[in-house]
Amino acid sequence: MSTSQSTSAGKTRFSPTFLILTVVFCICLVVANLMEIKTVSVGPLALTAGVVVFPVSYIISDCIVEIYGFRRARFVIWLGFAMNLLVCLLLQLGLWLPGDAYWQGQEAMQLVFGAVPRILVASFTAFVCGSMVNAYVMSRMKVGRRGTSGFSARAIISTLWGEGTDSCIFFPLAFAGTLPWHTIGALILTQTLVKTLYEIIILPVTLRVVHKLRAIEGAEANDTGISYKWWKINEL
Repeated sequence: MSTSQSTSAGKTRFSPTFLILTVVFCICLVVANLMEIKTVSVGPLALTAGVVVFPVSYIISDCIVEIYGFRRARFVIWLGFAMNLLVCLLLQLGLWLPGDAYWQGQEAMQLVFGAVPRILVASFTAFVCGSMVNAYVMSRMKVGRRGTSGFSARAIISTLWGEGTDSCIFFPLAFAGTLPWHTIGALILTQTLVKTLYEIIILPVTLRVVHKLRAIEGAEANDTGISYKWWKINEL
């Protein structure tokens, strides 16, 4: 068990390192959603600007699963979901509030922060499902290997599954009926491959982070025999 999982008087303790990872995870999710409004060209590919930030959440999730276990990752994923939802609601409140006579930026603010309900539902559903699948695959592969070796393979394969699940849910929910199905299929494939390639490119950095986390915490979680039910947030 990780040192951050020790308890005192029945209370769960979180290490400062775990808290930092959790905060960065939530920030990456919020920023990625805010950046989604912009499209960018990468060679022949048209992507959203959020693709630069969003995969970082999967990398952090991999690190959390590896060191702190699936139960902590599940908690962080739901916390990220809640923080993202809170930011969206607060932005809608800001848009709803009437501006004074000198306010000239309502249209620009609406363009950037205005939430289309269908896109929000698709985004939040895809995030939870993709992130949970990523954490599940990462954890199960580690339990299957009965050791810490093979982190690189686990990180890449879990990202492929997670990002694939995310894309397969998001694009049909968000664009079915507005885009041709062959275009949706191309978007699913492109986003999955690009985000997985991102994971592969940044893997040396991820390996160093995991090595550092092991040294800081002095131990890591063992997921043998745990519950993988998504809603058991209270099990830490």
